[in-house]
Amino acid sequence: MTSFQRAGGSGRDSPPGRSTAGEGRASRLSGARLSAFVIYGGFLAIFAAFAVILRDDGFAAPSNLLNIVQQTTPVTVMAVGAVFVLAAGEIDLSIGSVVAVAALVGAVVMRQEPWPMGVAAGLFAGLAVGALNGALVAYARLPSFLVTLATMGVFAGLARRLTDLKSVPIENDAFNALFGSGALFGVPSLFWWTLVAAAVGYYALAETRFGAHVLATGDNPRAARATGIEVPRLRFAVMAMSGTIAALAGLIYAGRLHGARYTLGEGDLLTAIAAVIVGGTRLNGGQGSIFGALIGSWLMGMLNNGLILMGYEPSDQMIARGLIILVAVALTLRDSDR
Repeated sequence: MTSFQRAGGSGRDSPPGRSTAGEGRASRLSGARLSAFVIYGGFLAIFAAFAVILRDDGFAAPSNLLNIVQQTTPVTVMAVGAVFVLAAGEIDLSIGSVVAVAALVGAVVMRQEPWPMGVAAGLFAGLAVGALNGALVAYARLPSFLVTLATMGVFAGLARRLTDLKSVPIENDAFNALFGSGALFGVPSLFWWTLVAAAVGYYALAETRFGAHVLATGDNPRAARATGIEVPRLRFAVMAMSGTIAALAGLIYAGRLHGARYTLGEGDLLTAIAAVIVGGTRLNGGQGSIFGALIGSWLMGMLNNGLILMGYEPSDQMIARGLIILVAVALTLRDSDR
């Protein structure tokens, strides 16, 4: 019996493996549609509930909604980078530490140098961490979870030693206006950063060859290699990009707060990953949504804002985030072959 016959095929029929793959893609598409419906429907339902319950506290007031967007801008930026990493089938746990390191490096450099030099230094710090992670993952072939878990601890410690646990104020008005409290055409700078990050991320993922390669690699690395995609180089690129984008989030934090501190980004890893998963990006790769991550980030911010107005403690906010992640993971993994 030939290998073709063992596969059960004929000259005109597709092999079962191809049919199974097609069914798998159809199943994932169906799951993605269900997930999107639940996500966006849930977002509107939670917003409507808070708007009614907190109508006397001004939850739905334009000023409060704009405040939610501005408060979540660093997390939104981090989430955009996380979409690429997760869609490629990897994970980056070090982004919270990168936020602190980049903000502190930028703030320290701005003490002596013009603010563009501080921005460049902060971004380079993030790129260096991301490149280190990428090299270990792509070329040393180490699991991204373990690599970034290790570098998370290393750079969290470095952030503490960098300034001996002291805050570093930033008194440069131009930097603080561009990355924090300023406005362009009457629109706050933080809103512009949210818009730019989401727009660039969406275009890169949905409209470029790089984005297609990210999704193909996350869906099936062996098939991606067979089509000519350089998988190690792509993995290196998404990890380096994640570090650079996290550094940008750190600079945004520094501009908003007019200073840097080692605690910046400390609690944002869970929030950013939650936003990405809630937004429909699959934990095991092959599917990502920038718009979904944006909605997920706003959902996290809306929950925090609403729970604060209702008088709940930060611990209650953590419980709410955890439950949302659990539901989102259940939705995104329901069609996997586990």
